[in-house]
Amino acid sequence: MMEDFTRFDINIYSLSDKVYTYEYHLQDAFFHLFDNKLVERGDLRVAVVLDKQPTLITANFRINGTVQLECDRSLEPFDHPLAIEKMIIYQYGEAEEEVSEDIYTITTGTQHINIAHLLYEFIGLALPMKRLHPSLAKEEDPWVEGEIIFSSAAEKANQENSEEEVDPRWQILRNLKNQ
Repeated sequence: MMEDFTRFDINIYSLSDKVYTYEYHLQDAFFHLFDNKLVERGDLRVAVVLDKQPTLITANFRINGTVQLECDRSLEPFDHPLAIEKMIIYQYGEAEEEVSEDIYTITTGTQHINIAHLLYEFIGLALPMKRLHPSLAKEEDPWVEGEIIFSSAAEKANQENSEEEVDPRWQILRNLKNQ
């Protein structure tokens, strides 16, 4: 079954001022709707609680499930769990625009809002920068470990230098410098 974006339209024009709940099940077909392939496979449940009021609409999104990622190190696929909670505010105004990342202005004549791109964006932003298979994530990162070893060695060398007996000629210069 091929999905399309209209499945994610919420008809707001005919809604009364009260709270509504919409539920979606996102699977592989959802991710194939988008050209940017951050994720190609997943199984997520989405609940959208829409609170329609006379001057604005508040949409609370809750996304739970897993997406399949590819490990940056081993190239093995693995399931990465996601638990996302976001809120978007749609306020009524003269022109449609994105005021900030979580506030949109819509006109009073707006028939529907489509949440597909928002869902994809929320998922994309929740992905880790470094994608490591769970079996590799527990290993120490050699770069970080190297920094720890280096900083420990540097600290040790500084301590040894401070403990060494200082040539009296240098000590006079240090005293002048510290004044």
